[in-house]
Amino acid sequence: MSHNRFGKLLTVTTFGESHGPEIGCVIDGFPPGFPVNLDMIQNELKRRATGRSRHTSQRKEADCVRLISGVFEGKTTGTPIAMLIVNTDARSRDYANIKDQVRPGHADYTYWKKYGLRDYRGGGRSSARETTMRVAAGALAKDWLQANFGITIAGWLGQVGECVFHTEFNGTVNNHPLFLADEADMPRLESYLDALRKSGDSVGARVHVRARGVPAGWGEPVYGKLDADIAAAMMSINATKGVEIGAGFASVAHKGSEHRDVIENGAFQSNHAGGILGGISSGQDITASVAFKPTSSLRLPAPSVDQCGQPVQVVTKGRHDPCVGIRAVPIVEAMMALTLMDHALRHRGQCGEKPLHPLVIE
Repeated sequence: MSHNRFGKLLTVTTFGESHGPEIGCVIDGFPPGFPVNLDMIQNELKRRATGRSRHTSQRKEADCVRLISGVFEGKTTGTPIAMLIVNTDARSRDYANIKDQVRPGHADYTYWKKYGLRDYRGGGRSSARETTMRVAAGALAKDWLQANFGITIAGWLGQVGECVFHTEFNGTVNNHPLFLADEADMPRLESYLDALRKSGDSVGARVHVRARGVPAGWGEPVYGKLDADIAAAMMSINATKGVEIGAGFASVAHKGSEHRDVIENGAFQSNHAGGILGGISSGQDITASVAFKPTSSLRLPAPSVDQCGQPVQVVTKGRHDPCVGIRAVPIVEAMMALTLMDHALRHRGQCGEKPLHPLVIE
């Protein structure tokens, strides 16, 4: 009942804490015979890593992944794939002053109520450090989807605080430290983040993600809807507070005549549905947007209580992101990849390899 496993046919179980000796994951259900590109996995981990710019946490982990099992002579064997990363830059002493305090906006209170104790070092299991292993697992899923279906997955920043970026992915965001789709937005965002960091405060972010090349037919009509599983995957990421598929909440203001994605000359004329109809992929781009809250780990004091219920002023020291949503981009991509690969295997298990209907719509 611990719910540390994601997926149905392709499953990923993660383990470890922010300041524990190691973090890791076990991937089960991955098809055999697939070549593993360790350099590609490491590159994805570098994209997620802290310390890539002055605007993220300066914790600098090596994040060197070790393949423990499930790979032989460079290919997957069909048995569980275990991956392990050693934590090399934990500074637990930074959290000694709050070990008995409840940080407002964090999971401290709820962990105490559920388990009767908590790992106060960097948030323990509730830390975003756990998502490192999701990115490692997602890298394998990305590679498999690309190799077998030509699917590409791209995420980018759509908004940070009051800074809104309307530009969509243009092919360079993967190597951008702030995951902007347009380099011209960099000065405005850096200026905004510099002022934010000096103030000691934080803001939220909006991340867009798009999967291109997903075949029509993946997903389930009621329970196991593809969009529901994507939303659940995104909501499982630390600090997520909202998920939209396609037009999302903008659909509220649409007229039905505007929102419906009409088909003309053999092609969809819009994609308000975000590539999913009735819980099943339509063959269009699958698009989603994820809202991340501002971090509550601040040097600005805030009133709270200790574990005995006594009033205290909480000040969080250590290394923290002024905007955690920035580094969420590769995590969002990873969860999209893992969800899609799981559904690809589920679809193959029920319907086989080939489309069941000849109708083709672009």
